[in-house]
Amino acid sequence: MGRPKRNVLAAAEAASTPPEALEANQTLVRVVKPEGNNLFNCELPNQKTIVLELAQRFRNTIWIKRGGFVLAEMYTAGTEDTRAEGEIVNIVRDEKQWRKQPYWPKEFSKSAFDMSDEEDDSNVGKMPPSDSEPE
Repeated sequence: MGRPKRNVLAAAEAASTPPEALEANQTLVRVVKPEGNNLFNCELPNQKTIVLELAQRFRNTIWIKRGGFVLAEMYTAGTEDTRAEGEIVNIVRDEKQWRKQPYWPKEFSKSAFDMSDEEDDSNVGKMPPSDSEPE
């Protein structure tokens, strides 16, 4: 039997709005790839890779895509016996609204990740050159 719809909607609504300010042990990170068992490889703004665990309320309700952003809460040293270094406590769904917040890292600027979209040398979706065109 699946989860009640109200739980799914409550988790989605909680993830849609950014907090006013971050706590001292919270940071925004970019998801690199899923590791399985609710663990995710994530990248900090300083390019360091860490493993984070998905919070219980989001499991099997909200899926996280590669390259997406999440709010991570780091564990304090010596409190957990898992390989995860922190927990994903919120998922960035409306990225435009989150980017307006003062705590959004400058390292995660839009231009840093969209460089691949501006490639002009690609032939994908273009017609092959005709014989009459000069090369």
